[in-house]
Amino acid sequence: MFSKMLNPDIWTAVPFGFWALCFFVFGAITGSFLNVCIYRLPRGESIVSPPSHCPHCGYSIPWWLNIPLVTWLWLRAKCANCHAHISARYFLVELLTALLFLACWLATDKATDPLPALPLAVAFCLFTAGLITATFIDFEHFIIPDEITYGGMAAGFILSFAIPSLHGPLATRPSALTASFAGIVAGAGIIYSVLMLGKWLFGRQRFKLEAGSPVTFTEHALQMPAQEIPFEDIFYRRSDHIALQAATCRVFLRDAEATPREFADTAVRLTMRVLTVGGETFDPEKVARVECVTDEVEATREAMGLGDVKFMAAIGSFIGWQGAIFSLVASSVLGVAVSLLLVAARRKELWSSKIPYGPYIAAAALIWVLGGGAWVMRLLHP
Repeated sequence: MFSKMLNPDIWTAVPFGFWALCFFVFGAITGSFLNVCIYRLPRGESIVSPPSHCPHCGYSIPWWLNIPLVTWLWLRAKCANCHAHISARYFLVELLTALLFLACWLATDKATDPLPALPLAVAFCLFTAGLITATFIDFEHFIIPDEITYGGMAAGFILSFAIPSLHGPLATRPSALTASFAGIVAGAGIIYSVLMLGKWLFGRQRFKLEAGSPVTFTEHALQMPAQEIPFEDIFYRRSDHIALQAATCRVFLRDAEATPREFADTAVRLTMRVLTVGGETFDPEKVARVECVTDEVEATREAMGLGDVKFMAAIGSFIGWQGAIFSLVASSVLGVAVSLLLVAARRKELWSSKIPYGPYIAAAALIWVLGGGAWVMRLLHP
């Protein structure tokens, strides 16, 4: 029986709709797992243990209540135990993954024999799963976890060895590995250059505050009356800083927190290495917090995060340097288009707010995989 199953002629005769259904179902099941990753990875939780459970009441979900797409509709978006609302994101991720896995299968060159196309389609599906997970996490938390970026680089390089056709139908293992490595270098290098250029051109922001506003430097963030900015969004280079002119300033040292050092009408400047208040300097590691009163704060800012640099490197490992360049250009076009649509729709509050760039990169990379790459290569090599 097994010898018959291994006969390629049997699989060639399988109807087209069977393979399409398999990839759709495979995508829905994978989407259910991606929901676990999207919820747990940013929170530092294991994606394996404990098993699926309701985040509200902790109810362990049995398999018959964890059927992708079906369960959410059947339970009317409510927990079977506590009846708490289940976010529509769970259904959306499962449906989106199912449709995109189907699209990955349809995008491969199957000709008359589907078997050679299966490994490539599965590799595209794995790549797409990473893009979906990164997109939803970045939208909600403005981060792309290292499990996705570093894991994506490793997965892309390994799959390039196992499935050279990731980098073209004529690719060999050596050429595929070279293309993957070049994609990592080009992807990270291009975005890093954009990051540094943006830092140089638009690297300072000023926050106008009401007179007498309190501003605090905690161990991890800059706190102002209307917002809080994590230090990791400010400090990267040695020249990155926070500066202000304080009417009053109190510096609480770790070994003498109850008796702060007090200053009046003084300049305050914080970098990664030193805190300067007036003519005195302090080691930031020995400072518990700083409380100031001011009406303006200047801080450096990033054009994009380092997570985007690593994300582009992971994308390049799968689709090579040409795909990385395409993703950069197309993501920029998508970003401009979305901004113009928001302006046209008079959604200025969304247009001017912090919008993650990762989803645009993911969308552009997906366009490359689903046919954009083949179109571009035909255009360059008619």
